[in-house]
Amino acid sequence: MPDDAEALVTDIRAALTGTQHYSAVVATHGERRHLHCTKLAYSDWFLIVNMPYTSLDQEISRLNHSWLYMEVGGCIIIIAALFWVFGAYLQEMKKKVVELNRLSQEAVYASKAKSEFLSNMSHDIRTPMNAITGMTAIAIANLDNRQKVENCLKKISLSSKHLLGLINDVLDMSKIESGKMTLSVEQISLREVIDGIVSILQPQFHTKSQNFNVIIRDISAETICCDSVRLTQILLNLLGNSVKFTPEGGSIQLSLYEETSPKGEPFIRIHILVEDNGIGMTKDFQEKIFDSFTRADSRRVHKIEGSGLGMAITKYIVDAMGGSIEVKSELGKGTCFHVTLDLEKAQINEADMALPGSRVLLVDDDPQLCETTIAALSSMGIDADWTLDADSALLMLRSQSENQQEYDLILLDWKLPETDGVTLTREIRKRLTHQIPILLTSAYDWNEIADEAKAAGVTGFIAKPLFRSTLYYGLKPYLLPEHADAALKTEQKSQSDLSGKRILLAEDNDLNWEIASELLSELGLELDWAENGQICLEKFAGSAPGFYDAILMDLRMPVMTGLEASMAIRALEHPDALSIPIIAMTADAFAEDIQNCLNSGMNAHIAKPIDLDEMTKLLEKYL
Repeated sequence: MPDDAEALVTDIRAALTGTQHYSAVVATHGERRHLHCTKLAYSDWFLIVNMPYTSLDQEISRLNHSWLYMEVGGCIIIIAALFWVFGAYLQEMKKKVVELNRLSQEAVYASKAKSEFLSNMSHDIRTPMNAITGMTAIAIANLDNRQKVENCLKKISLSSKHLLGLINDVLDMSKIESGKMTLSVEQISLREVIDGIVSILQPQFHTKSQNFNVIIRDISAETICCDSVRLTQILLNLLGNSVKFTPEGGSIQLSLYEETSPKGEPFIRIHILVEDNGIGMTKDFQEKIFDSFTRADSRRVHKIEGSGLGMAITKYIVDAMGGSIEVKSELGKGTCFHVTLDLEKAQINEADMALPGSRVLLVDDDPQLCETTIAALSSMGIDADWTLDADSALLMLRSQSENQQEYDLILLDWKLPETDGVTLTREIRKRLTHQIPILLTSAYDWNEIADEAKAAGVTGFIAKPLFRSTLYYGLKPYLLPEHADAALKTEQKSQSDLSGKRILLAEDNDLNWEIASELLSELGLELDWAENGQICLEKFAGSAPGFYDAILMDLRMPVMTGLEASMAIRALEHPDALSIPIIAMTADAFAEDIQNCLNSGMNAHIAKPIDLDEMTKLLEKYL
């Protein structure tokens, strides 16, 4: 590249002699430049462009440095991101390892729990089975000793019921774990549910001489929509636990109260509390009491039999009903279970319960029960007073008598401090000249003292819990004399009401037929046997109107099942086809089985083995 300007011009002239353009990179005064020269058309002039490289080189150099910084920065960011991702990956892997360890420990715990469960169940099932087989052998060997045979049969009956409870728990848990347990919602009476619970558990309280009390507070809606079978199961499990883990002479209390539900006006919130002063439980066990196959591992409970499934089943049912369950316990001081359920109120008109103008004295040692009962009596228009002990009651009666303001009726608790209701009744009868009605109240079965109580002057009995409807229908015959005859007829009802009723029994098993025939014949029923659903259908279709009073239907039968037979009967043109009561009598006893029975046209369901009392109540209801 020439370095002299004149020499450059000379070169350009020489270059353009044979061409119209010239382009070259030149250096002048140490600076690089790009020179471009072209001849203008129709002229002797040339256009020369001189572009220095310095600015361009500087910009390129700056860009090169910028790209270098960007590359270095990008690499740092990428490396940091890789480290972050790798760290997050390691953290996630650590969490996974911890979770796997936890799941592994839970699996080991569950496996251990199930192993212990099987071991316990093996023992607990064999125990009643041993009693059944052993007592059967003893009874057979002593057929000429009536007293010994009766004793054996009682023990066989108790062992059978215990064994049935274990089997039901296992089957319920199987349904829960397979996701097949469902709820059957229907209108039910809280009063009837609680009355049934008290009746079922009374013999157990009596056997262990336990003090049992039921407190009902602020229950305005007695008729609700709920699965009565599952609600009963919750209460039986909780109270059954209290009976088992409370020593003889201990105390157990069932409390119910109501409050406004956060779900709105159609619902009420029911609180159920089961409290006892039994052996209690440790903090550790409280945390896993609702786990499946779990039992307290302690010498304190080694003689108490059970499946370890009751609380897990209870928790599942409460959860399925949208409720909650909590437990508070302390070793040696007892346990309290608290169940909360939001239940829909039934859309029915409650009967107008009013007994205005009456004066009643309530004597009970539970102040909370007194306040609740007085509120219920006041809502019926009754002017009521209450006291906690016998001495105060006698003083109040004397005071009212002197002022010529006698009470119209006395409600008297059977068990009072330092005395009992029967003794207090005798004292009242000695001091009062007029025959005021005295009604004993108790959650216990008073059959053992009924004769003594009536001889002492007791007019009648009212079973706790004291729902508003219980008080109304219990007091009505005595405060409104025109209803006394109806009450007497109700009190005198007995199993003879069923005498002469003809029942069609569909049952494919000969032994089950023999058992049912023997048991139901004791009620005065006349039974007709159908060996399967098809024969049952044919016998009913060929019968005269009114010949059969009810049908007892097994479900699993050859030729035609009980469900198919029921639907076929309802579809007949027989005059009784739609009105005759059909009651399922089956070993299929889950909620969906009951619902299937109702859907097929049956009126009710009773589970095998047959409970004669329950069967009697059902037949009396429908006949």
